[in-house]
Amino acid sequence: MARRALTTTAAAFATAAALLLTACGGGDDASSDDIKGAGDSSPSPTASKSSAAPDVKRPVIKLPSSFQLTFENWTSSDPVEQAVLNDGKEQLRAGYEAIIENDPESKDRAFYDTKNGFLQSQQWIRTYTDKNLTVVGKLPVFDPKVVLSKDKAAASLSYCTDESKASTRNRKTGEVKGNPAGTDPEVLYVISMGKNALGVWQAVSARSERGGCAK
Repeated sequence: MARRALTTTAAAFATAAALLLTACGGGDDASSDDIKGAGDSSPSPTASKSSAAPDVKRPVIKLPSSFQLTFENWTSSDPVEQAVLNDGKEQLRAGYEAIIENDPESKDRAFYDTKNGFLQSQQWIRTYTDKNLTVVGKLPVFDPKVVLSKDKAAASLSYCTDESKASTRNRKTGEVKGNPAGTDPEVLYVISMGKNALGVWQAVSARSERGGCAK
């Protein structure tokens, strides 16, 4: 499976118009570090243990077993980097929860976004909900990299996803579609993040690049 690291600070803090996720032309089980994000009725193990904001009550993100989202090697020895990883993971999980629940106004997703970041998130969510689509299958999220600003008040989180086993399903017809033949299933994401007054790391903006993960 491909791995990619950010090579420059400029790339790490780039802003862009596209947001998670381009999976399956519109839009996991056990991970290597045993962080499971699919089919759980409780928050991920790290969700309530962010070192940046240990006392903040975070949303309980729920994903059905029909969509398995896993995070590989989602750990860092640096407590600030780990806090970014924790909140970045929950931000992604909240986005897929919003798609599955057909809810572009998702309060769970808004919790992990800045105001402008949430407007961007809603555009992404609506690329599914406006077409009456949900997501199914498996989506591994891997090769996380965190780059912190000098004052550690801002960060860039990059990671890759593998869409080869993820699909969209029409809510009315039940039709399931994967990526078109010949489409690179791996997508690189770079998320610009900032820490709010509560100490929660929120997404400010994001960019994606299909085929951007190193081979």
